[in-house]
Amino acid sequence: MVAFKENNKAIYLQIADKICDDILAGVFTPGARIPSVRDYAASLEVNANTVMRSYEYLERLGIVFNRRGIGFFVADSAFETVVGIRRETFINGELQSVFRQLMLMGIPSEELKNMYNKYLNDVVK
Repeated sequence: MVAFKENNKAIYLQIADKICDDILAGVFTPGARIPSVRDYAASLEVNANTVMRSYEYLERLGIVFNRRGIGFFVADSAFETVVGIRRETFINGELQSVFRQLMLMGIPSEELKNMYNKYLNDVVK
């Protein structure tokens, strides 16, 4: 079961985020069938209409597609689409807040660059 966050984000969007996370992690690969609405709803312990709303939302974004009578499948371009959407959301949202905090604390860009490069080196090892 997914523990839904106590925030202002609708549950159907949190479910969509979970599916996108699974696409990025390789759990759902291009062309793969995702769980049926009923099965996924049962596993998450939510109403099937909520999951259907998530699937329709992802379909509108081009991340999944529906084969009538068969189910929903991961689009070939799903990975790139999810990365693009998340990148745009991050750059226009969270990153702006991070930049503001860096400015207010007087952290120079060179120091940030060095911290980021150290992070990348630590992750690659």
